[in-house]
Amino acid sequence: MNVFNVHSNRAPVGAKVENIWYHAGKFFNAAIDKASLENERNAIWLRTPKGTDITCVQIAGLIARRILCNVKQGDNLDCGQRFGFIRFGSRVDVYLPLDVRISVVLGEKVYGGASILAMLATDA
Repeated sequence: MNVFNVHSNRAPVGAKVENIWYHAGKFFNAAIDKASLENERNAIWLRTPKGTDITCVQIAGLIARRILCNVKQGDNLDCGQRFGFIRFGSRVDVYLPLDVRISVVLGEKVYGGASILAMLATDA
């Protein structure tokens, strides 16, 4: 996301929050690869009612110095429900199972709460 995007983070699926891990780190530009491993980040492990695991990682960027996560372990989220916020040049990585059908293409602009990123094999 660039500094002009809205940085409200939403659940990609309806799921239970199984665990959350916060990692202190550096503040490289979130667009570069090493940001995934070296920047401040917050990982959220979600499990759908059918047992599919999804992980969302909020990654702080060069300017963003604060990640807000509004959920806790055990919470149930609806698909599209807001779970956090990061400001200015941050990013969210979504790790999906290998058997999903991707619905977007690289570089496509997506809209929170409206765009479908992928279809889970258990939902097809």
